[in-house]
Amino acid sequence: MKYYLAVDIGASSGRHILGSLENGKMKTEEIYRFPNGMVEKDGHKYWDADALFGHIKAGMKKCAESGKIPVSIGIDTWAVDYALLDDAGERVSPVFGYRDGRTEGIDAEVYKVIPEEELYARTGIQKQPFNTIYQLCAAKKDDPGALGKAQTMLLMPDYFNFLLTGKRMTEYTNASTTQLLDPKTYDWDFELIEKLGLPRRIFTEIAEPGTILGPLKAEIRDEIGYDCTVVLPATHDTGSAVAAVPTQSDEALYISSGTWSLMGCELKEADTSAESRKRNLTNEGGYDHRFRFLKNIMGLWMIQSAKQELAPDLSYGELCEAASQADIASIIPANDGRFLSPASMSEEVRAACRESGQQVPETPAEVAAVIYNSLARCYADTLSEIEEITGKHYAAVNVIGGGSNADYLNRITAKACGRTVYAGPSEATAIGNLLVQMMADGAVSDLKAGRRLVFDSFAVREYRP
Repeated sequence: MKYYLAVDIGASSGRHILGSLENGKMKTEEIYRFPNGMVEKDGHKYWDADALFGHIKAGMKKCAESGKIPVSIGIDTWAVDYALLDDAGERVSPVFGYRDGRTEGIDAEVYKVIPEEELYARTGIQKQPFNTIYQLCAAKKDDPGALGKAQTMLLMPDYFNFLLTGKRMTEYTNASTTQLLDPKTYDWDFELIEKLGLPRRIFTEIAEPGTILGPLKAEIRDEIGYDCTVVLPATHDTGSAVAAVPTQSDEALYISSGTWSLMGCELKEADTSAESRKRNLTNEGGYDHRFRFLKNIMGLWMIQSAKQELAPDLSYGELCEAASQADIASIIPANDGRFLSPASMSEEVRAACRESGQQVPETPAEVAAVIYNSLARCYADTLSEIEEITGKHYAAVNVIGGGSNADYLNRITAKACGRTVYAGPSEATAIGNLLVQMMADGAVSDLKAGRRLVFDSFAVREYRP
């Protein structure tokens, strides 16, 4: 049996998933799981990159212990965050988390150099205060010494790949989220980079999903007990998830539902129009140079935070079921910036209801119901926007990722959107990661065949409006 290893690291947890092909179907097995989260120190939010890499190696060792040694490994993570390295490959500053407040007000500084409208027209990426462009400009302002020492910037999965192989390369799908990439050339926009006064030297060669980086470094091979090939999947977790959408249509609408909800479609060319910018839609890179034309919606981060505050002993399934029984119709603007990193999510939800004159949720079930119903309303509004700007009608919504298990949210999403919802697979990101490795190995012919394989291999649930 030939095995492939997907390491999928999200904002709250990571997992190692082994994949194989058996009788025309993909089989997956979780081999290792570990927690993740930002740490706070001296008023800033960071990622513990050393601990994360330790978990990557620990999961790889588990494969050896189980006697299932992979022929290749691919790593995907969230977007925008990065490590700055010196010549020797050592970090010159901490790895900041995207919820850190250091980018506050930096957008205004960037727009003095390049107007917001022109920035979108050049990159096609929606404004998010935590995009890499703003983080690097914040570093230039607050810690110019570190930026001066830096020889390389590597986004999170690229940094971990460097630790495994010694190679400094930047994978395309994640690079596209930095708001520093040209969607026409699929390469860095060096004119923009120089305008902003960022050091050109730190930007590495761009590599496509499916690129084979090579074997493990000798010391890593010796530590884990075997060698394998490091392959670039779509290293942006949503890029991998969208590769696994179980559809044969080129006009599928999807929601990659997890900590964030990424809702959109695929385009052959980026839409960098003023109307697209006005609606805050983005053009992130996808597999085979498809553009993920989507909107970032706050997502299950709100539920995760509220659950931790109000009902830590309930499972997500139990909280979802309780929400379905709650009698409350209040709707809040779930994508408002006030919900990005509040001191208390449940209190922020209550405050939003109070300010708008709606029923204020009291119980955990009522708070959860307000969040779920507000997300469904956001999905319906985004569907309308995407159909209007693309001129296309989407007959169904494909919900993939962990949120596809939220039965109540799927039901109300179908009702709010007036479309059939197809839910699953829940591990879409890891599955898409595995697909790209299998295509790089020649075991799967192309993306269309890969998506058919996903549909045939994993349960997909249907919800009628």
